[in-house]
Amino acid sequence: MKSILFFIAALIFTTPSKAQQFVDKAVIEYEVNTNLKKTMSNDSWGEMMKDNLSDLKISYFTYTFADNKSVYKFDRWSPKTRIPKNQKDADEENIWYFDFSARKMNMQKQIVGTNFVIADSIPNIQWKITNEHREIAGYNCRKAVGKIMDDVYVFAFYTDDITISGGPCSISGLPGMILGLSIPRLYTSFIATKIDLNSSNASDIKPIAAKKAYDLMGLKSLIEEKTKDWYTYGEDKEENKRQKNIFLWNAFL
Repeated sequence: MKSILFFIAALIFTTPSKAQQFVDKAVIEYEVNTNLKKTMSNDSWGEMMKDNLSDLKISYFTYTFADNKSVYKFDRWSPKTRIPKNQKDADEENIWYFDFSARKMNMQKQIVGTNFVIADSIPNIQWKITNEHREIAGYNCRKAVGKIMDDVYVFAFYTDDITISGGPCSISGLPGMILGLSIPRLYTSFIATKIDLNSSNASDIKPIAAKKAYDLMGLKSLIEEKTKDWYTYGEDKEENKRQKNIFLWNAFL
């Protein structure tokens, strides 16, 4: 009898555990889709430009994280994407570095052909977590709704199986990693396509070196001053306002 009980106990304790496994370092690949034509103006110049563009701008970015730090940057273009080089440059140059323990971020953003480095605290996003769920890249994710830049709503799906509180670009602050993100007013979505648990490329996770860095408010004031006369043409004031907002939202996302 004792031998039978010993065998059962041994079987129980040697069976591989199916307990929840938490991920604290990995490389996540995102497919980023933007309906570029919908971001463009409907004037004659905009309509002419649309004829030379693919319907979607599709790119792939990697989010590398370890030790509660992360870096998010461009990886490659989809062969389906057909857009002018000048509309690709910013995506290829932009980099986001976050240190969640120190609550600091460091970003390189290309704005009107110039690379600016932003060093500031991680912005706080007010999130409302819902009961809606979906599976992304094999992880159960929960939906949350947030608001950035005063009036831009973002819709995120995050998993608490991945412990870092991050996401694509500068979107963060949920109790887990954002694997799906939609920003309707920018006609853009981000979806995790694969997660590599065996590689973290920790040496890539470092702040951007720069001789001069701006805080968010300082750079926003500078950019708004430099572009104040950009969107005053034509009679469609609402479209001018929309174009200006899209430009600023993209610049500081």
